[in-house]
Amino acid sequence: MPSSLETGNLVLLLAQALIYFVVMAALFRARRRIGIGVFLCALGVMHFLETYLAAVFYIQLPFGIISPGCTVLFSGKLLMILLLYIKEDAATVRQPIYGLLIGNFLIVGLVVVLRNHEVVPAIPERQPDIRFVDEIGWLMVWGTALLFLDAIGVILLYEKLGRWLREYQLPRIIIASAVILTFDQLGFFLALHYVTGAPWPVLYGGWAAKMGAALVFSVLVFVYLRVVERRESGVLPLPLSDVFDTLTYRERYLDLLGETGRDRVTGALDRGQFDSLGRDLTGSAVAVGDAVSLVVLDVDGVRRIAEEEGPVAGDAVLRSVTRLLIDKAGDEPCYFFRHGGSVFALLLQGRKHLAALDLAEELRRTTARADHADSGAIVTISVGVATGPEDGRDLYTLFAAAKERLQEAKAAGRDRVVGRDGVVRR
Repeated sequence: MPSSLETGNLVLLLAQALIYFVVMAALFRARRRIGIGVFLCALGVMHFLETYLAAVFYIQLPFGIISPGCTVLFSGKLLMILLLYIKEDAATVRQPIYGLLIGNFLIVGLVVVLRNHEVVPAIPERQPDIRFVDEIGWLMVWGTALLFLDAIGVILLYEKLGRWLREYQLPRIIIASAVILTFDQLGFFLALHYVTGAPWPVLYGGWAAKMGAALVFSVLVFVYLRVVERRESGVLPLPLSDVFDTLTYRERYLDLLGETGRDRVTGALDRGQFDSLGRDLTGSAVAVGDAVSLVVLDVDGVRRIAEEEGPVAGDAVLRSVTRLLIDKAGDEPCYFFRHGGSVFALLLQGRKHLAALDLAEELRRTTARADHADSGAIVTISVGVATGPEDGRDLYTLFAAAKERLQEAKAAGRDRVVGRDGVVRR
């Protein structure tokens, strides 16, 4: 059972973490109004206190001895850097990291010069402890060097995890921060042990505390992103000139595509736009008695191309077909969506069934005649067409009817257009 002292220390530690996060998050939220510099200065000004506490200030928790400097201030700083990356870019992230690193080297350099002064005992019983300043200075330099690696590592790992957990941001943040804080705890403790003689229990207790901090701060960052921040469209950052050069592009690019409703492979409107925009357009057309047709098509043979030549070749074919179809239907009042895989949907406002069949047939012939993806690949499309209100009064009923006719076209040998009453046009 934890003692009352240990329980009290734990409560105080959680309170410190909450105060730190609330203040820093408020400064970050106000960055558009008061400037990002206020947030960055607040982030860096506590670096000395963080290092000082790590060197001399320890408390007892149920799972070991820890320093609030490492547990709250450093862990919080790392998560603030990750938040800065998620909402801004790598060009902004490097500012506090380089600033801290240069500033700490400057401190060490100035201390070397200060050693040459002849000190006057102006205040009795108060003498400067240059040795202590040396220790703190070198620990700050080492800690900032680790922070440089930590910041790059947490961003790269966060992005790497996006391949598998892109829709699950909280686990990405937790895993990335826990792994990097484990690395940092080992690296910083070795220097702390060498410089100050910190005992080995500080390593184990500090690691356990940092894992708790990773969980607490990750949840706070996630809640902040979901509740306080709103996604804002932006442009890709200008090229950088150092190790942060490539960190920002993939995540920013995917987010930008997501915000504009475009599929990142083909450039067609994405499934989210199909569900929202397509539903609204269909409903409004049917409500006023206008015809609305839905052309659902599948690009034949893409799976075979991807299996034989690789997924890059398959994506190239999809892009080529998408450009061709959008160009061909460009003068029509229509919306072109990628529904998923090799299946696309073309929503035609004001087009009755026979007119939609004519356009679908023209698209089929154009696709069959074209070479795609610079490899000379010949592909075809199978198409199903449904028109409201006869085939349905909402988007999903129309899609079900058109998809069923698409399956009929594929069963009949592909490279066909199937409309109402089983009519096959070729």
